[in-house]
Amino acid sequence: MPHDRYHRQRLLPGIGDAGQQRLTESHALIVGCGALGCAAADLLARAGVGTLTLVDRDLVETTNLQRQVLFDESQVGEPKAIAAAERLARVNRGVRTEPVIADFNPTNARSIATRATGGAPDVILDGTDNFETRFLVNDLAVESGVPYLYAGAVGTRGMVAAFRPPFGAREGGPCLRCVFDAPPPPGSQPTCDTAGVLGPVISIVAGVQAGEAIKVLTGAHDRVRPTLLEFDAWANTRRTIELAPMRDPACACCVRGSLDYLDAPADQPATICGRDAVQVLPTGEGGIDLAALAERLRAHGSFEVTRFLLRGAVEGDETDDRIGLTVFRDGRALISGLDDPVRARSIYAKYIGA
Repeated sequence: MPHDRYHRQRLLPGIGDAGQQRLTESHALIVGCGALGCAAADLLARAGVGTLTLVDRDLVETTNLQRQVLFDESQVGEPKAIAAAERLARVNRGVRTEPVIADFNPTNARSIATRATGGAPDVILDGTDNFETRFLVNDLAVESGVPYLYAGAVGTRGMVAAFRPPFGAREGGPCLRCVFDAPPPPGSQPTCDTAGVLGPVISIVAGVQAGEAIKVLTGAHDRVRPTLLEFDAWANTRRTIELAPMRDPACACCVRGSLDYLDAPADQPATICGRDAVQVLPTGEGGIDLAALAERLRAHGSFEVTRFLLRGAVEGDETDDRIGLTVFRDGRALISGLDDPVRARSIYAKYIGA
């Protein structure tokens, strides 16, 4: 084979021509295109993973640029999934990138996982920032028998682990809920918005996560890390925890089959961590005609429409001088300038519809 772009990678005895071919035929689902998702997606695209499904609900913000390596200043205000896919297309035209602008929730998780041209994913990578979504991803991984690569980073600390099938079996390992049986109480854990994040920590965590994904996708399962790695790059501390002994023989998820997060309702408004905003999901199915909505809202404020969303502000609401609205084609909306889910749902019904 001539020296192609993967020549240095194919030289590795653990990959070779056969491993590279497996990567080309593989599909990775990346949930979240924030700091971790960006870095991991970049590494997998450069490695030649054939299909990358990129899921994210948010828009690029200036404060993201310190650590979210796929974005630049010209992309501020664009949907992260689209901006990431466009960047990766310039990195490697041979990789199929499928962006999904959506909140990954129980109503769409299964369909998102299987909608890609590449079919069902061969691995799921965690690029999220909250445990509710991580538990949802874990449920999906357990149900579908797909390896789940957990990762997290905040402040100067990082964590990463590989959870693989057969989940719950004596010869298998634990799932995420064996290790963390419930999400931490709201407000009890630091976030990037409250504690900051050191950019190099993202690179370390995503590098380990992507490396484990490449092992899984090339079939090197015996080389996958059997531990949860935790480190603090500033304090220069590191520890590893063996995962096998953490298998819970009574786990509600992987042993008893209760997919509480995957089967939960997802129609409640939710405040967005670190932002003065509430996300509201549509109560029905089908999309929104954004141009028609902009016309209806002309009397209430100024709005712009792109091919992905409508964005603007409602002026002179009954209780607020200015309420920001960002509405996506699937009917999802981000309502900024408040943190009350009840009022957010009321504003959604008033200006967008029931």
